[in-house]
Amino acid sequence: MLAGVLGCFAGRFGRVEPRRAARQFVTGLLSDCEVKTCWQLAEQAGHARPDAMQRLLYRAVWDADAVRDDLRDLVAGRFGDPDAVLIPDETGDLKKGTHTVGVQRQYTGTAGRIENSQVGVFLAYASAHGHTLIDRRVYLPVSWTDDRDRCRAAGVPDEIGFATRSELAADMITAALDAGVPAGWAAADEAYGNSTAFRAHLRGHGLGYVLAVSRNHLIPLDGGKTRVRADRIAADLPATAWQRRSAGAGSKGPRFYDWAWLDDVCTDADPDDDGRHSLLIRRNTTTGELAFYRCWTPRPTSLAQLVRVAGIRWTVEESFQAAKGQVGLDQHQVRRWDSWHRFTTLTLAALAVLAICAADAAHNDPTDTGQIKLTVNETRRLINAHIIRPLHDLAHRLRWSQRRRRHQAQARRSHYTRRLNLELQP
Repeated sequence: MLAGVLGCFAGRFGRVEPRRAARQFVTGLLSDCEVKTCWQLAEQAGHARPDAMQRLLYRAVWDADAVRDDLRDLVAGRFGDPDAVLIPDETGDLKKGTHTVGVQRQYTGTAGRIENSQVGVFLAYASAHGHTLIDRRVYLPVSWTDDRDRCRAAGVPDEIGFATRSELAADMITAALDAGVPAGWAAADEAYGNSTAFRAHLRGHGLGYVLAVSRNHLIPLDGGKTRVRADRIAADLPATAWQRRSAGAGSKGPRFYDWAWLDDVCTDADPDDDGRHSLLIRRNTTTGELAFYRCWTPRPTSLAQLVRVAGIRWTVEESFQAAKGQVGLDQHQVRRWDSWHRFTTLTLAALAVLAICAADAAHNDPTDTGQIKLTVNETRRLINAHIIRPLHDLAHRLRWSQRRRRHQAQARRSHYTRRLNLELQP
């Protein structure tokens, strides 16, 4: 599978050197390296210097979007299903300084507060056969897009303007559907569900959706004549309106919630969509906490189907956890536009290896083995035990230790000199 994933985009490299470096880069992301930057990946690959890995991200000639397309086609071919769900979501990386593309003080769920961070919007693909991330966009705040000199310094193309996170998500969904990725649904959290334009975009593609909305979201009733807060609607429901159903299997068993489904409400001002609008409400059986979903389907559907789609949204969180914990999605140390997209694309390739291997193993395993199915985490451990051979050559490790310390000494001298020069200025 490692060879198959790497082979699907090998033709995107015109020269053998970047092709070899890309193969070693993805293999290094799957390795047991503690930190997965160009320096550590070069050491893992047996290189004497980090130049080849750095060149791959900075100056080598290859199209990261074309590689992304190849990976998306590979995943669609393996996990493809007409009932699959496209799931956009964002994740942030905490950063220092102001030069990394897209960085500013902004809210990120990674920290749960406003921090100096960079935010990426990703698209996950989930079906009964498996799930993984298939696309990515870096979010550029207005502070960046209004400062074209700053954008050019970070390599941002001149044609890239400001786009909201929901607009980036809509672009990725459009690209996936235009590429023939089979999907019947979209699911997302309230950052996207609250967007009228995003919901209309999905309806324009005929894509059913189950989108979370905030508790104070105004629900249009009576053909849009009145609007009522979602939590007020829930408060007026009788006990008979709730049904207990599982949103899918979790680590501790079926995820049971109480669900209320108000069919044929929430009609947006679009009489020509010929679909069914509804409101889905989820109640935690232990805490009583409520969650609300705007739903639309091009054809009549069932409560069981909507609950399935609402429950499968959490697979994007599992993909983020695996991408960061297993293949270093958040460990890049790059500043420029192209470098971010290149590093992230190669990370998606490594994640696809793990996701497909785990799915294949789950499909081929006997039903009752007395153990859980092979996980992504365990798959990476087995890959390292049987395929990736770590280098134990002491001389090689010592040379890299000396190189790192020399580089750090040079960086420290440069910082000290700059700070002293600033202090001495009148």
